[in-house]
Amino acid sequence: MIKIVFLLIILAMSDTFDPTWPYPRPDSPPLLDPEQAEHTLDVWVVPSFSMLTLFCLLEPLRVANRFGSDLFAWRLRSRDGEGVVASNGLRIEVDGELNEVPDDASLMVVSSYQAEADVSAQDRAVLRRVAAHGGWLGGLDTAPFILARSGVLEGYRVALHWESVPAFRREFPQLEVSSSYYEINARRLTGGGGVASLDMMLAWIRLAYGPALADAVGRQLIYQRHERSPVDLDARYEHLPRSVIKSLTVMEANMARTLPIPEICRLVGQSQRQLTRQFRAHFGETPKQCYLGMRLDRAQQLLAGSGCRTTEAALATGFQHLAHFSRAYRARFAESPRETAAREVD
Repeated sequence: MIKIVFLLIILAMSDTFDPTWPYPRPDSPPLLDPEQAEHTLDVWVVPSFSMLTLFCLLEPLRVANRFGSDLFAWRLRSRDGEGVVASNGLRIEVDGELNEVPDDASLMVVSSYQAEADVSAQDRAVLRRVAAHGGWLGGLDTAPFILARSGVLEGYRVALHWESVPAFRREFPQLEVSSSYYEINARRLTGGGGVASLDMMLAWIRLAYGPALADAVGRQLIYQRHERSPVDLDARYEHLPRSVIKSLTVMEANMARTLPIPEICRLVGQSQRQLTRQFRAHFGETPKQCYLGMRLDRAQQLLAGSGCRTTEAALATGFQHLAHFSRAYRARFAESPRETAAREVD
């Protein structure tokens, strides 16, 4: 009996074993050279990029190589071929310069804070060259700004980090902004970055090689795919009554064009008296007070993270009068909107 078990273990570790074995073979090399792989992804890391986004981008590809044949390779790029410091202060080395990418490259741009601070006209020309030759382009977190300013996103739906959406819409009103975590098109891929990049890459693997490989990679990473959009509140408030969840969802979706509370009650099918009682029980506030707090919290996020001016943040959160906005903001945060914006700039 012991000999049989030992034989099964040896077979499980051999190349001749059944390829449907549910665990990655230890003899399957996860890291490949571009000459070995079916697909090579060039990744341009912009200074102050998100390390989390980069890892969530590459780890699914590494794990996929352990399950399948020689599938994926990647090369890290920087403008000058020198190492790049991420937003967390860690420095990584790269494989080459940005201008060395092939004309038909699959090129992903990863950035975060101050995406354009280290991007030159020559860098944008590389993106246009790849696009002109039918290459594949992607951008995560704030990188869609770089792609859009290079003129390579016309006709594509764009997904990016939610904090950057107001500024992006203001600068590129002709482009359609998606509320999803990511958008995958034939020649473009954009996303909000962070952990959502895992969802994006699993979806990409699913499209290229089918659901079996994508699901196996997700299990190996101990990760379950999410399909929710950033504004979906259900998962965060599952303990609340359904009418309260619906009300919060309506409020979240109507920041710039605020709705009267009676209209919200009509949409969720609840009387104003009953909804007020529920809000007081769970939040200690009326629906109107809660709605105002959500709008002010969003305004603070915009002022602190996306470069919005005070007037733009006020309009984006439904305030028609700047004086009213400033008074409400100061009452909640003990400082003016201008002070918040100035502190983040400093």
